[in-house]
Amino acid sequence: MPKLPKHILVIRLSAMGDVAMTVPVLRAFTQQYPDVKVTVLTRAFFTPFFKDLDNVNVFPAEVRGKHKGVFGLYKLSKALKKLEIDAVADLHNVLRSNILKAFLNGKPFVQIDKGRKEKEALTSGDFFKQLKTTHERYADVFRTLGFKLGLSNPKFPKRRVLRDKVQGLLGVSDKKIGIAPFAAHEGKMYPLDLMEHVIEVLSKEHQIILFGGGKQEIETLNEFESKFENVINVAGKLSLDEELDVISNLDAMLSMDSGNGHMAAMLGVKVVTIWGVTHPYAGFTPFNQPEDHMLLSDRNQFPKIPTSVYGNKYPEGYEEACRSIQPKEVIDRIKSLL
Repeated sequence: MPKLPKHILVIRLSAMGDVAMTVPVLRAFTQQYPDVKVTVLTRAFFTPFFKDLDNVNVFPAEVRGKHKGVFGLYKLSKALKKLEIDAVADLHNVLRSNILKAFLNGKPFVQIDKGRKEKEALTSGDFFKQLKTTHERYADVFRTLGFKLGLSNPKFPKRRVLRDKVQGLLGVSDKKIGIAPFAAHEGKMYPLDLMEHVIEVLSKEHQIILFGGGKQEIETLNEFESKFENVINVAGKLSLDEELDVISNLDAMLSMDSGNGHMAAMLGVKVVTIWGVTHPYAGFTPFNQPEDHMLLSDRNQFPKIPTSVYGNKYPEGYEEACRSIQPKEVIDRIKSLL
């Protein structure tokens, strides 16, 4: 029987949601294989995602700095070789990681199968069925390296202790509901007038904590905060680590098909997601969340859903597909989790 690697390099360089989806898989791996060392190659900004994982270290990739371009990746590969890794689990599989694959020649190097053809068939309307989840695709990489990795019956970390600064911002409340109303593309967002109604109703009985980023989003969230009692906007006020502390203390998170939902799910928080022109069948659902936590746009009205995997392409008239989801349905689903 082949000898299992003792030190694995995990490559996951890209967006926040993708990195967050990696965490539950790594947590399962470290729990099932506690003697294997893991080094995650990712942006330094994402280091707080991994802080409660045993035997996991982060190697920061400066892809816009000293590791930029082919020569920069060569320098990066030389630094990685000094770590004495035994194998590479490439959960990214893009041009950068393929260049690293060439520079790390001689090491077992397994790359994720993203299922591009299946996803293309799903979004083109050739078929409509559930594809393998991204979490299972990540786990398959470790399985190919020889590890019998299972993702069922996950164990999550305890709620984080809130620092004085964060506790002072939030105050004391019984139930906390996080709401992240934004997404990268309009077709993935619940219309803000409907979201305002959801916030208004839920804030009458529970504390609402708003998440977002960027000047325009913060301005919108500040307006919501000023209109209603029990609503706090934390966007732009906390570090990523502090924001994760807050998320770990939520009783539920409401998000779009976006990174905040994955961040909450990786910490074991119940997540309700709203789906516009994308669809859970593409495999990007938050970890360990049941099907009834996903609120879907009406495919009778919008039969071309999913119009794309990432929600960046959709026909005219589909930009507000989410409007087919009634606020009462969102409110009732959140309340059912509390």
